[in-house]
Amino acid sequence: MTRLVWFRNDLRVHDNPALAFARRDNEAPVVAVVFVPEQQWRQHGLGERRINLNKAAICALQDSLSALNIPLLIAPGESFRDNLGYLQELLTQFEFSEINFNIEYELNERQRDRQLVIWCRDRHITANRFHDQCLLPPGEVLTGDAQMYKVFTPFRKAWLSQMSNLCPPPCAAPAVQKKAVVPQAILDFWQQHSQPPAHTEDDLWAADEDSGHEQLAEFLDRDVLYYQEQRDLPDLDATSRLSFYLALGLLSPRQCLYSAWQKNQCMLSGGETGIDTWISELIWREFYRHLIVAWPELCKHRAFRPETEDVPWRDSDSDFARWCAGETGYPIVDAAMKQLLDQGWMHNRLRMISAMFLTKHLLIDWRRGEAFFNQHLVDADFAANNGGWQWSASTGADGAPYFRIFNPTTQSEKFDPQGNFLVRYLPSLMKLPAKSRHNPAPEQRNGCGYPQPMVEHKAARERALDAFRQTSERKAG
Repeated sequence: MTRLVWFRNDLRVHDNPALAFARRDNEAPVVAVVFVPEQQWRQHGLGERRINLNKAAICALQDSLSALNIPLLIAPGESFRDNLGYLQELLTQFEFSEINFNIEYELNERQRDRQLVIWCRDRHITANRFHDQCLLPPGEVLTGDAQMYKVFTPFRKAWLSQMSNLCPPPCAAPAVQKKAVVPQAILDFWQQHSQPPAHTEDDLWAADEDSGHEQLAEFLDRDVLYYQEQRDLPDLDATSRLSFYLALGLLSPRQCLYSAWQKNQCMLSGGETGIDTWISELIWREFYRHLIVAWPELCKHRAFRPETEDVPWRDSDSDFARWCAGETGYPIVDAAMKQLLDQGWMHNRLRMISAMFLTKHLLIDWRRGEAFFNQHLVDADFAANNGGWQWSASTGADGAPYFRIFNPTTQSEKFDPQGNFLVRYLPSLMKLPAKSRHNPAPEQRNGCGYPQPMVEHKAARERALDAFRQTSERKAG
């Protein structure tokens, strides 16, 4: 009886629990399937660059599996419903004994998988599911009252306590399968129906797991010890830039954590400050995934804090368009947005600054910004993107109090003191003295063709405070 592996957001052969289990012995042949549901990706708000990289990663996966003599069927199917129908037909036609896949935590994905498991159970097909995106599965890190944590710091403490300063090692890629074991009928079907998706190479992002391993090794060898001091400086290439590989599943969180744990003298905390800090960022990623399982309404674009649903957001398409284009008149915000449009990526400090500017200075609904980031980020990841936006908008778990509103100018002066990052994306400011780049005077703006600020910081801050305060008072009354 043949075993099937269904690849989704886990496009790698190393440390892939579903693949490893399917190849747990040599008693049954293993084949694999993956879908290219472009319509579904677009419905979920992914942009063309990310879709192209998804296709590139699938082609790279096919090559990796081919080296293991595991055929990968790249199947049609524009939607989750199509995927389910195709899988059911496949499982029935070739009498698979089992299907193995790694769990996705978003609501639609969990509902899709639940339907498949029920269908398989009724037909005596084994459906094996594995936790892959979290080291501690959602629901296992709880308060003393058996509730999910709403604040990150106690979650992190409990998470570390459960891990007990230990980190399970990632598993290797499975052994090469003998070609002859795969039934000829399946091989013929694969050859006739599997079509690698057309894609173009991306100059900035290599969508294969070898590149992910190289990036991880380079970060841990070069930058991680200085991560705490340098991670907020956008002019430096001091962050890991691994979010892209994690988002596509080209790297697993276990691979990242285990490598950091080894570098940190086999400790998850209490070691090198830079490594401890980076491990905390990995735990943030887990926190946001645990949240979307505990509060499924997050997957329906609802605020974590229900009372903030009544914030009177401004519906200004023109202001939103200027923010999207990086034409707000605040250099740090504009440079950040232009980095996003150019690279499909944005430095984490700048994500907070630009998100808080949209939600607090412009008082525009965080959901519009969340969708724009999701469309343009190559590391688009629902749980992390939603969590970050709700944090900045003070609508989410562990959110900043509504009265915390970043001053873009002082943020710029603090984290890019010479304005080197600013001029990289706003070259018109290069002629200005370094101190003037953060908030040029009106005549300097006119001279270099840079726009005047679309809002004044103090007035915008007061407007946001009033909006949140009045919402809070209405709820209290």
